[in-house]
Amino acid sequence: MLLIYISIMIIIISNIMMFLSIILSKKSFMDREKCSPFECGFDPKIMARIPFSLHFFLITVIFLIFDVEIALIFPIILLFKVVNFLIWTKISMFFFFILLFGLYHEWNQNMLNWSN
Repeated sequence: MLLIYISIMIIIISNIMMFLSIILSKKSFMDREKCSPFECGFDPKIMARIPFSLHFFLITVIFLIFDVEIALIFPIILLFKVVNFLIWTKISMFFFFILLFGLYHEWNQNMLNWSN
């Protein structure tokens, strides 16, 4: 029962604090910079759609995917001395097979070639 009272008090106090912060804040909703969709120094009303290289974006996404997968390799290296060698080898080879298959697929789709 004490836990319920403490939970209710925490909820009431947090709601009071949020209500006070809304009342006391000096937020202006009509500020030109805050209404602007971009905050990097240029006026978006001149040219809303700036062309960018879609191929560069795809190369970046591929890099991020393989970067995350490399970050997943580090725990495999640390588990080398903890687990059975046969199980570690099977898991590592399976993981590397998935990486190599993904790399082959990207190469086969000509996503790694910079010029089309």
